[in-house]
Amino acid sequence: MMLHMPKLTTPAIATGYLEGMDQPSIRVGTSAILRPWTHDDAPAVMEAFRDPSIQRWHIRRADSIDEARGWLTQWRDGWASESECHWAITTPETNELLGRIAAKGVNLWDGTAELAYWMTPAARGRGLCTQAVTALSEWAFREVGFHRLELAQIDPQPTIVPSRHQSRLQRRRCSTRLRQARRRLARHARPRPATQRSAFGTDPRRERKCLIH
Repeated sequence: MMLHMPKLTTPAIATGYLEGMDQPSIRVGTSAILRPWTHDDAPAVMEAFRDPSIQRWHIRRADSIDEARGWLTQWRDGWASESECHWAITTPETNELLGRIAAKGVNLWDGTAELAYWMTPAARGRGLCTQAVTALSEWAFREVGFHRLELAQIDPQPTIVPSRHQSRLQRRRCSTRLRQARRRLARHARPRPATQRSAFGTDPRRERKCLIH
């Protein structure tokens, strides 16, 4: 017989909190907006995944509009299941797709998630990705109650030194700006000291992660 072990803490985010609210649109300064995906985005998603730099770090590709719509359905369902939260990064005026950002592997009890993103070729090099990460993180910390976000980023072109350098700078900018919103690493009855881990390793083939807390 399994004994019930009482918990000493409460969840950082109550189950049903995200499901019970409409997924918001989040402003990224004046140049972009994070908004929920719609099935109308399928052609733009399929076009984005034709880029070799995006294909390099994904296990799937979209060969048809229907396949892209299938992805969009999964991304939208992640909000309802409170397991993943996906946004399109677009221009406010024309609704042009600039990229994607997501909070994946959501753990409501600890209030943790992993941020992942990609940008279309035309949107790179303008600081939009850093701004999008900052905007989403501020919403997650202040509005929802997340305690830790793990920033996962993969070099888009690991064989080209300038791109690798730019990618490292991007991670450092995100890390520097988000340290202002530090949170505990986990939920405990007795709080543990905050710690930080980063892995800006020299091996460009490996995924790099930086804990933002």
